[in-house]
Amino acid sequence: MRTGFSFSQVTNMLLFIVVLILNAIPLAAMNNTFTIYQCQAHVDQWIKTIGVRYFNELTNMAMLTEEVGEVARIIARRYGEQSEKESDKAKDLGDEMADVLFVLMCLANQTGVNLEEAFKKNLEKKTLRDGERHKGNKKLR
Repeated sequence: MRTGFSFSQVTNMLLFIVVLILNAIPLAAMNNTFTIYQCQAHVDQWIKTIGVRYFNELTNMAMLTEEVGEVARIIARRYGEQSEKESDKAKDLGDEMADVLFVLMCLANQTGVNLEEAFKKNLEKKTLRDGERHKGNKKLR
């Protein structure tokens, strides 16, 4: 089934999700902040010592979609127009976002993507492309 999105559009959406997550949850353990690169290394170490091995890329893509759906469900019901079910009220948005980040980092590790470098390049691209565009958008005022 085709979604109508190109690979680069999906990649950009995933990077946008990473930005949302990085702004929503602190990447810290034992009072040390981690770079994205260090987080990828921690995920890799966890997979190799506790997770046994990576699931294949297609499985992880399906898992990423599932985790993004869980984030979307919480946001739609908690901040959107849908009413939140009693069973959903205890769900932790930050934890669900961390699940997205974890699986995204698994995919990055598997495919050789340095998310820190990719994010820097992506932000530079957006800055060059959109540096003035949004300032003139009356809808954003």
